[in-house]
Amino acid sequence: MSTVSATSTLADERTPRVGYSLTFLRLELRRLVRNRRTVIFTLLMPAVFFLAFGTSKSYRTESAGTGNVTAYVMVSMAVYGAMIATTSGGASVSIERAVGWSRQLRLTPLRPIAYIAMKMTCAMLLGLAAVVVVFAVGWLEHAQMPASAWVECGLIAWVGSLVFAAFGLFMGYLLPSENVMQILGPGLALLAFAGGLFIPLDDGSTFATFSAFTPMNGLAKLCRAPLTGDWQLSALVNVVVWGVIFAAGAAWRFRRDTARV
Repeated sequence: MSTVSATSTLADERTPRVGYSLTFLRLELRRLVRNRRTVIFTLLMPAVFFLAFGTSKSYRTESAGTGNVTAYVMVSMAVYGAMIATTSGGASVSIERAVGWSRQLRLTPLRPIAYIAMKMTCAMLLGLAAVVVVFAVGWLEHAQMPASAWVECGLIAWVGSLVFAAFGLFMGYLLPSENVMQILGPGLALLAFAGGLFIPLDDGSTFATFSAFTPMNGLAKLCRAPLTGDWQLSALVNVVVWGVIFAAGAAWRFRRDTARV
């Protein structure tokens, strides 16, 4: 009944020319917030990881770039939280396709491109919330770095997570609904390890060389750069290349799904 009611609401709404519906956006955000699993894994778990691994007393006095090690771990966990949040938000399209929600939306004035734009918007808002929660906990736990670094690290973590919103959409269209989160959960943890979010990487080591080609490595380095001062062009290239790959994959699967439905 709630699905029929929501569809009727969308159909009755005066839809803007581009089809971007604020009513649908509110419904999507409400569904995300009501999902306890989403809240626990995207908003609470990264903050808990930070408390477990980044709040040692020695970290508060040990320097890392222009701040302390606590701030360094905080930025890493904020990136991890943003990655989980945006990927989960994008991947939710898999469940919607399985229950026929995507098919029902085709009966409304909502355009497919607007539907994708709203899924990305919801994923990014969830990613922003994940970054804010970790940064708030970090501030309470004496993470220290210049004010400009707080802003720049947070913005890069949030904007850069757009890559993983595209990754989530790609996986949402590619994987079956009954397996998507079971596959993505361990997969995201492996990407975080491979990208150096959980453990520091020794420069010149074999693992560091391998890590440079993984999707998480570039974004992690860019986010830490305002703190460490270590700006690397290769990190930016990593983010752009993986962003293009994931966006192209999502567009490819979206076109196939549209043609089939």
